[in-house]
Amino acid sequence: MSTKRQSVNKFEEGSGSVFADLGLKEADQLLGRAQIGYHVYRILEERKMKQREIAGALGIAQPDVSHLMNGHFSRFATDKLLEFLRRLGRKVKIEVSQHQRGEPYQEVTIVP
Repeated sequence: MSTKRQSVNKFEEGSGSVFADLGLKEADQLLGRAQIGYHVYRILEERKMKQREIAGALGIAQPDVSHLMNGHFSRFATDKLLEFLRRLGRKVKIEVSQHQRGEPYQEVTIVP
């Protein structure tokens, strides 16, 4: 006679940042870079640009375009990603405010 063993799955609520949940150093910066990179990616996808066109528009080599389009945003400095937004005709606004306990030190807000 076999008895079925029930497994108990444990879940815990995330913080909103996978990088913080993984305990990575500079989690706020990594999340900000990922958010900016994803926004660049979405613009390029919406424009249905080919890799050669993207390389010309952003001023980068085609292998770097591949990294960008495959979500490897950590290969680019935050400043470079912000430059991509500028080259794509987007305004970037940086706001400095008092940090409140429990909130991230760096936050990216995308306004349509």
